[in-house]
Amino acid sequence: MLLALCGALVHYFNNIAPGMIASDRRLKAASNALMARIAVDGRTATLDAALDGKAPLPSADSVDFSVRDQSGRLLLGDDSIPAVSIADAAAQMFAVVQLNGRSKRALTTRFDTSAGILLVTTVDLAAGSEPAARYGLMSTLLWDFVQLDITLVLVWLGIQLGLRPMKKLRDEIARRSVLDLRPIDEGSVPREIAPVVVTLNRLFQMLRMSVQSQQQFIANTAHQLRTPITGMQAQLDILAAEPAAAPIKNRLATLQEAIRHLAHSANQLLMLARADPAVNVASKNQPVSLKTIAEEVVAKFFDRALQAGIDLGADIEPATIVADPSLLDDMLSNLVDNALKYTPAGGIVTVSAGERGGKPYVAVEDTGPGIPEQERERVRQRFYRMPNSPSYGSGLGLAIVDEIARLYHAELTIAAGTGGRGTMASVQFSEQPRLG
Repeated sequence: MLLALCGALVHYFNNIAPGMIASDRRLKAASNALMARIAVDGRTATLDAALDGKAPLPSADSVDFSVRDQSGRLLLGDDSIPAVSIADAAAQMFAVVQLNGRSKRALTTRFDTSAGILLVTTVDLAAGSEPAARYGLMSTLLWDFVQLDITLVLVWLGIQLGLRPMKKLRDEIARRSVLDLRPIDEGSVPREIAPVVVTLNRLFQMLRMSVQSQQQFIANTAHQLRTPITGMQAQLDILAAEPAAAPIKNRLATLQEAIRHLAHSANQLLMLARADPAVNVASKNQPVSLKTIAEEVVAKFFDRALQAGIDLGADIEPATIVADPSLLDDMLSNLVDNALKYTPAGGIVTVSAGERGGKPYVAVEDTGPGIPEQERERVRQRFYRMPNSPSYGSGLGLAIVDEIARLYHAELTIAAGTGGRGTMASVQFSEQPRLG
């Protein structure tokens, strides 16, 4: 736009400059011819028009003139030419005057005579080139801006068409979930961005290898922890059954409880590590029946509920989501474990699953003491335990549930149970992750 404007201005001045130079020359020649033929006598002035070898007077069709004294009184010439003031130090001054409603270029010259200073003003009556130049300027500007608009439209269309492959690649990556690390097809992208796709595929491969290493480390850690802890529990159980251990039976019972607590904490830490999104970007997701998962979890905790005198029931309807079955098992197991832990004997724990509003959900409701409203956000934090909690527990149960829920774009809701009694912990699934 600036270049177009500068070009139009240059074009304008190139058109108007020759006309202005020619006009200035005519005015100077006319002014010199007039001053050579003016004769002053007192307060009157006359013009000698005789052909005596002096410069000829300008034609009346081309140049008009007026001669005034310093007070502005007209001595010779056209009275319609306005008086033009001139600085004392100036000998000549060009100006634009209004003559018969039109703008004309004029030259005012200081003329020193024996009767005082006179002001000779000559006006160029010839049709100047300035109006035409102005018209040319406006037409040039208009055409330049039309060209600019057309060019911008063409550039925009070119960019849109040129970036279409980039947008396609962007949309393909945006459609992927964090669980999808498949390589991008390098043959479907323009060669200009092929190096970017190659680099992305290399990054995806490195992430897959890193995640696999983490998963392998977690599996090895689980095996290395569980095996000795299970052995210790078995040895303590055998030792406690020996008659010779009767004097220290209470100490053995305390040690057995501590070993069970250690085993529980180790299992929860491993669950929390497996629920980390950084580890699960390469997890093997598949369609999972929530009904099957819920039934297996209820069966797993049935004996514990029976021993604690708690009525563990289920209200399950068919529902399917795409997820890692082991993570869903961990999530629901922690909800049921928490409910059984805080529900007193004679209480009720109900596991429900199905669809609510067209979206899959799982929920666990108990008749325990409940969770105060001001504590419902804090219990999601790792290692946080409410005041007056049982002596066992690591404060990781609901943190694990929350991590797994967020991994699958689900929402964990903690509220009071039916009739304001106990706790209802519900996980509502919404957006389903895509298969990786």
